[in-house]
Amino acid sequence: MSGTYLGMPAFPKAAHDAVRNGTLRGNLRHATHTIRDKRAGAVAELADWEELRAAGKAIKDRTLRHLDHYLVQLERAVTAAGGTVHWAADAEEANRIVTDLVKATGEREVVKVKSMATQEIGLNEALEAEGIRAYETDLAELIVQLGDDRPSHILVPAIHRNRGEIRDIFAERMGRWGRAAPEGLTDRPADLAEAARLHLREKFLRAKVGVSGANFMVAETGTLVVVESEGNGRMCLTLPETLISVVGIEKVVPTWRDLEVFLQLLPRSSTAERMNPYTSMWTGTTDGDGPREFHLVLLDNGRTDTLADEVGRQALRCIRCSACLNVCPVYERAGGHAYGSVYPGPIGAILTPQLRGTGSEVDASLPYASSLCGACYEVCPVAIDIPEVLVHLRERVAQGGEVTRNGVRVTLRPAKGHAAERAAMRAARWALDRPGVLRAGQRLASRTRRLHPKRLPGPGRAWSDTRAVPEVPAESFRDWWQRTRGGAR
Repeated sequence: MSGTYLGMPAFPKAAHDAVRNGTLRGNLRHATHTIRDKRAGAVAELADWEELRAAGKAIKDRTLRHLDHYLVQLERAVTAAGGTVHWAADAEEANRIVTDLVKATGEREVVKVKSMATQEIGLNEALEAEGIRAYETDLAELIVQLGDDRPSHILVPAIHRNRGEIRDIFAERMGRWGRAAPEGLTDRPADLAEAARLHLREKFLRAKVGVSGANFMVAETGTLVVVESEGNGRMCLTLPETLISVVGIEKVVPTWRDLEVFLQLLPRSSTAERMNPYTSMWTGTTDGDGPREFHLVLLDNGRTDTLADEVGRQALRCIRCSACLNVCPVYERAGGHAYGSVYPGPIGAILTPQLRGTGSEVDASLPYASSLCGACYEVCPVAIDIPEVLVHLRERVAQGGEVTRNGVRVTLRPAKGHAAERAAMRAARWALDRPGVLRAGQRLASRTRRLHPKRLPGPGRAWSDTRAVPEVPAESFRDWWQRTRGGAR
């Protein structure tokens, strides 16, 4: 993962600080509620939405089961169309490949269209270390870059900023990266967009190298697809002489017919649009049209290891729509930075620990960054059962053990703070294995119920501060059955 996330605190600490930021919470509440309401309206227009959702799930599952086959097919098709395919096992290898490709052109700057994969591997930092400057061209990514910030949302990386903050960033920072913001810049969206357009135009026209991601890769033809709303992608994908695309291996789909399903699911789930304003597709290189060189870097970086987990692998279905973030009560209050990863929200809570492993404190805490309300599953366009994976990962954290990450065995030590929970579960198992002990405990609890506290003491106080302690009934079911039915004890 990106170096900008190294040293981040575990989720409980980061969230504790974030929820005290009133401006942040206000920005998140306004933005997420607006997006979720629009999405609900867009989805309601389709009578067959659930059928589309089931189709997307089925296509993704079939592709993941035969991922090796489709990746080889994709490589053959891209190569036949004039492109070059590179395989990157981890972030270090991917950064080295891209850096070497840029160096080979003799250029010292690149323009980028939004790519979470490059943020995942910390490509901008790797390029900067080699004296190469990367210019983000997506409006929200530009805001984040100019503000020396980190993305906090999959679809709207600068969702934690309001218009006034964005105006201040543009006014203070644009001049350091090229064309300065206009004098007297206001916080009107149209004025801010125009300032960004003027700032980026010269970079689009000057850059010889473009770096992109892709929303989808079609195995049968070697076609890559980028969907976006601003047109910056179209500029990055067509004007440079060399195009380098860094894409996770899970983004492949078998056929154009399969792609059609996702081009219905993604826009409505993400931007609440019937279709994206800009859908760019390219297949290799074509003389006199677009880049003269095309390189595809296929990124693993923990994805193969995730694929080996029968429960956790469903996270690889994700099409990065961000619908789960916009309905999550935890994300709405804590914000994206609290997750310590480029992938925030519910999907980040299950994807990041699997890509990085749960050996660190921050990754071990992410499966607990949820109330398990299930809203994320209800809106997911490819039916990822995020609550199921969260519980699965919590079990892994509690038990510890070992997993493989990029070919290396990693020891997963049980996370700090779960010792009391493990002790309670061991005690419960011991009692449930002994019917006599269980019966005696139930009777004792019933007979002393008037003495039970309304709030738990000690470490349990944090739990009962926001929950009512359940009342113990006057008699257990076992005793009731014996008294009324004469059943066996």
